[in-house]
Amino acid sequence: MDFNLTKEQTMIRKMVRDFAEEVIKPRAIEIDKQAKFPKDIFDEMGKLGLMGIPFPEKYGGSGGDTVSYAIAVEEIGRVCGSTGLSYAAAVSLGASPIFYFGTKEQKQKFLTQKAEGKTLGAFGLTEPNAGSDAGGTKTTAVLKDDKYVINGEKCFITNASFADTIIVTAVTGKNEKGKNIISALIVPADAEGLTITNNYDKMGVRGSDTAEIVLDNVKVPKENLLGDPQKGFKQFLYTLDGGRISIAALGLGIAQASLDKALSYAKERTQFGQSISKFQAIQFKLADMAMEVELARNMIYKAAWLKDQEKPFTKEAAYAKLFATETAFKNANEAIQIHGGYGYMRDYEVERYLRDAKLLEIGEGTSEVQRLVISRQLGC
Repeated sequence: MDFNLTKEQTMIRKMVRDFAEEVIKPRAIEIDKQAKFPKDIFDEMGKLGLMGIPFPEKYGGSGGDTVSYAIAVEEIGRVCGSTGLSYAAAVSLGASPIFYFGTKEQKQKFLTQKAEGKTLGAFGLTEPNAGSDAGGTKTTAVLKDDKYVINGEKCFITNASFADTIIVTAVTGKNEKGKNIISALIVPADAEGLTITNNYDKMGVRGSDTAEIVLDNVKVPKENLLGDPQKGFKQFLYTLDGGRISIAALGLGIAQASLDKALSYAKERTQFGQSISKFQAIQFKLADMAMEVELARNMIYKAAWLKDQEKPFTKEAAYAKLFATETAFKNANEAIQIHGGYGYMRDYEVERYLRDAKLLEIGEGTSEVQRLVISRQLGC
């Protein structure tokens, strides 16, 4: 067992950390307050090659591995949850399915620009009546002549307002058992009949774009069908498994930021003639926070390593997502407690960590769904 990062992974961590500290961090409070998607930051990330870390160079990527990508998400999420979420969604959901299941032509046409950071992608799965029950998808796609006609609506879709393509899941027929066949289609964001609206006023990750999508007789060429039409459900489950690693990494970033802030404040704040870091009550909180950050990091790296080795990683991705995101919320809550009244104030940032962390226990499969995934993997 070797727990050391490779030379390449270490270099990526330094590059992303430097960029996050110098470019994203000074704007994190403003991004949250204004609830404005920082498009210019993503343009810069594209130039640095961050949008294509896990994709091959022949498709405009950096040729990195999943561990490197998880490290990048952690470092960005450590300074800004909003930017971290949109970054994770753009790579794991907007681009990765095309890499996993796309034809050579689809990869050249759609993936290359995303990997180069020239465009963003989105993934339309959730519907008003199909959240955790993704199999309850109501959106339909009917093949007429050489085009699919899509009708339905999607909600809570990250990056949709700034995407050039949206991968949409839709019912395309019935199997021999009478169950819905769910397929994925690549839909251009400027397609006729597609309406994208951003009218959510969110509790946290406010600078990450979240939109509603309505598809009214939207027509796309049959060549835009992504992967095997009979295996669309399994395909997006695999996509979600990979996405859970990135959301876990985002949770890790917030958990680490909470620890960093709490430790720094505890050393500076004096009460009863000494810094509060000398009080055992505070020491125990910090010890628990540090322990759970490290445990989360190890689980994330293991899940990412398994994925890179093309080994089964569904259970480990669920472990990582569940533990890291719940750790993010707990650590943010403890950081507020250690800050006392100041923790409740925006300028100290820890209250933002709590608001941002909460979404991570819901998106990409709720904590309850992760426990369900794990129990099924155990054979329950």
